[in-house]
Amino acid sequence: MTEPLPQSRRPGIRAAMFVDFDNVYIGLQALDPAAAKRFAEDPKHWMDALADGGAGETSRRFLIRNCYLNPVVFSKYRTYWTRAGFRVIDCPSLTQRGKSSTDINLVLDAVDALSGTGNIDEFFVASADADFTSLVQRFRAADRMTTVIAAGAVAFAYREMADSVVESHDFVAILNGTGAEAGRPVRRGQPAAPFRTAPAASGAAATAAEEVRALVQSAPGPLTGALVAHRALTADPSLKTDWGGYGKFGSWVAQVGQGIEYAATPQPGWVWDATRFSPDDLPSPAEIRPAIEDQITRVTDIPALSSAQFRQVFLSMESTLRERPVNRSELARLVRDDCVAAGTAVSRAAVNFVIQGLGYANVQLNDEVTAPGLAAAWLKNVEELCRVALIEFDDAERLALRRWAGGGLLEPGPDGDGDL
Repeated sequence: MTEPLPQSRRPGIRAAMFVDFDNVYIGLQALDPAAAKRFAEDPKHWMDALADGGAGETSRRFLIRNCYLNPVVFSKYRTYWTRAGFRVIDCPSLTQRGKSSTDINLVLDAVDALSGTGNIDEFFVASADADFTSLVQRFRAADRMTTVIAAGAVAFAYREMADSVVESHDFVAILNGTGAEAGRPVRRGQPAAPFRTAPAASGAAATAAEEVRALVQSAPGPLTGALVAHRALTADPSLKTDWGGYGKFGSWVAQVGQGIEYAATPQPGWVWDATRFSPDDLPSPAEIRPAIEDQITRVTDIPALSSAQFRQVFLSMESTLRERPVNRSELARLVRDDCVAAGTAVSRAAVNFVIQGLGYANVQLNDEVTAPGLAAAWLKNVEELCRVALIEFDDAERLALRRWAGGGLLEPGPDGDGDL
């Protein structure tokens, strides 16, 4: 058996991540709702991007991954983070004005890590809250690299104290999969790219209009107005007063030129490159929210099948069981083969998972079962798995869940949901 390498010989920069969930999520919601959902529901994606050092660079090993959230408001996201290897610390509101205990819990844990035996090389603080300026100052005084991840305006002193800042637009790019080099490590005394900071106040700095044009013209699609406005304000903070005399952001961005257009609706407002896109390309509210199956399959082990695939599994299972009694292993094989023959391929592992779920729902797999009955029992099992995973649904999401997991075989009742 190979002996573990001594700590000093293990590859990678030893890093620690401290996430102020409420601050980052709310900030991203104002900038890009889709990116906010990805941040909350797929933390492994952007953590892997930060850990990857890129070509010729040293990768990071996040020895500490802490997430601080208000369980009263954001408890439904807890499971996503625990499955991504985070330690989730509940920070409920302690005052009538809604102030949570995130700040003190994060600071205490970070100081413990600084003085601990892990010898952390780089500290990440995901929050735009300038209250953490003194904490970042403590890291830097101990000669540790510091990186701030911000989703919103960042105080000048807070930015300057950190070695690097992942600005809002860059973090959104990472979340949307367009920040290819976002994981490269940044060392003190070296250029901070691609963790961008505000342009220097010299004449060589790009103007806000040029920054906006470059951002919009290179984007893979329309961008939210809040995200574009943040990029403009990062380049030229003086625009905050009256948007260069135009009064509001919409009027200012409309005169940027070179095909840059803006629309206040649909919410939250969009900016796009008219040479490549049109108003028809703006996402609808339904498109901003990820499909219900995406939310569920990320948190549970339910196979990522389409509604049509679930439907075919139930139909094939009904027809197979009516032909002759079979054991579970043979049933999974026959159902898989029948699905393939019907032109809707489903893996044997996925069929086995459904059969196991039907067993948990106490379904007797005999020649009396019907496809709708199987669908109803499977839906009960899916709902129970979601309940255990602390996933909460509104009425529209429950109906979408019913249509997806039921394979379209379950008709909604008079109330739009229906009884099982």
